[in-house]
Amino acid sequence: MDIAALSMAMNQATLMQNVSLAVTKQAMDMQQQNTEQLVEMLDAPHPTAGHTIDIQV
Repeated sequence: MDIAALSMAMNQATLMQNVSLAVTKQAMDMQQQNTEQLVEMLDAPHPTAGHTIDIQV
C-alpha cells in the first residue's frame, strides 16, 4: 500500500470515528432532554387532584 492510499484509509477511519461520536453525542443530548422532561412531569401535580371530596354522613 502506498503512502497516499494509507493516508486516505486513515482519514476515512478518522472521519467514520468522528461521525460515530457525533451521532452518539446527539443521542445522549436527546436522552438528557427526555430525562429532564420526565422529571418535570413527575414533579407536576396531578391535574384532577383536589377537585372532589368524598364525604360520608
